[in-house]
Amino acid sequence: MKKRILTLLCTAVLAISIAAPPALAAGGPFYPISVEEYTYGSFDELRINKVYQLSLSDDPSGIPTEDFERNGRRYFLLDMIREDEVGVDTQDYTDTITQDSDTNDLSAVLKQLDPHREVTTEDGYTGLLALDYTAVTVEAKGYKTSTKSLSATRTYPNLSDADLSLVPKTTTDNGKTLTLGAVEWSGGENGYYTATATYTGTSSTRYATGYTVTASYTGQVAKTGCEVVTYTAIFGSEELAKEEKPADPSASSNQTGPEAPDTDPAETGGTHWLSLLGCAGGVAALAAAALWTIQKMKERRT
Repeated sequence: MKKRILTLLCTAVLAISIAAPPALAAGGPFYPISVEEYTYGSFDELRINKVYQLSLSDDPSGIPTEDFERNGRRYFLLDMIREDEVGVDTQDYTDTITQDSDTNDLSAVLKQLDPHREVTTEDGYTGLLALDYTAVTVEAKGYKTSTKSLSATRTYPNLSDADLSLVPKTTTDNGKTLTLGAVEWSGGENGYYTATATYTGTSSTRYATGYTVTASYTGQVAKTGCEVVTYTAIFGSEELAKEEKPADPSASSNQTGPEAPDTDPAETGGTHWLSLLGCAGGVAALAAAALWTIQKMKERRT
């Protein structure tokens, strides 16, 4: 019961004395773009650098500078370094071009293309792009048809009569079928005739009038001029004090005789009463201060 009363009074004192939490810094919190851990000096002091990048309009008070603990050490701020820089913004970019070609042979087309291409975008980004060989295509611009005349001569000897029915009406030449045109007859003295036949025809060829090559160049383009401010927070460190291990309660209960600890209940109770009186005094002091403040406010009103 005494312990409970003591706890309640001490809690009341702390609740009255705690101040309101501070307001958050405008523009924060910010997060580091890199964290570097290293040793410094002849004593190999462990340090950590945290690098932050802010715009000119950002409030650097939002950068965390409080102490923190890591791996059994306490880190505290040593210095904050500011450096104004010109930022570089990069982004992926693909530039597609088309050009004419008189051949559709891909190996010949690739030799006509530049392996790299410098580009400048409308919004000011520049860069050197590389040809994507796997994305090169070749298409015909259009087609035309050319026609040429064909002719062949065939001789048919030992014909019984100069009769056209004895002469074949078509013939094949280089895979093309030709049609009988004119026939010349000779002989007849010995009762046999020779026919000299001329066959004619045409051959058509479809060809492309030209080719269009489509090629893509890929890579990154960049633009400078976006101003940024780089802050480097340097934290030193010190080793945390090792906490003492609590006594083993089982060992205390097993002690007997002169080695066992001798605890006087009266002394323990006295200690609790002293703590109780201290907390009660704090409550009384705060209450008196509050009454005095209220009295002064009433006097000012009158």
